Amino acid sequence: MKRTGREGKRPFQSAVNWIFAPELDEVPREEVIVMKFLLVLLFTCTGISAFAQATKTDEKLKEEIRKLDMAHAEAILKKDTAALTVLLADDAVTNHPTNKIVKEREGIFDMIRSGTINYASFVRVPEEFLFYKNMVVVMGHETLKMADTGRTVNRRYTNVWMKRSGKWRLSIRHAHIVCPD
Repeated sequence: MKRTGREGKRPFQSAVNWIFAPELDEVPREEVIVMKFLLVLLFTCTGISAFAQATKTDEKLKEEIRKLDMAHAEAILKKDTAALTVLLADDAVTNHPTNKIVKEREGIFDMIRSGTINYASFVRVPEEFLFYKNMVVVMGHETLKMADTGRTVNRRYTNVWMKRSGKWRLSIRHAHIVCPD
């Protein structure tokens, strides 16, 4: 036996008729208009609330990733391998501006020990944050001064932070030198 609503219709069909074709129902037109307005208001407020919560969460996460991104730049400048051990994933891969793909964080440590990574100053400016499930992509620019030559180098960079075992780790990095105009 099928359940039916008004006039022997199925409940869903009755609701659809009430919302979209009230003249087919026995509800006064003024009540239908008020109910439609309240439904639209309810759905709008729910959507705005969900958007506001997502934006708040993204801002909090953005600030957390910004701090990690800046801590990475600071650790590179100071050649702080202990800090880099915490920030970099074990299997981190870097497309390095020396035209080499550096695999695993030990590769970065080797470049620090050999003096390839040796900066007198390092300024990073994150410009864009893209949020994905368990991953945040950061894009921006860097200006650094080489310690040995004093030459200033401008670079563009992309860092991919991935959440692994509950912690954010820099997993993929690309940096390239911007050619002078």
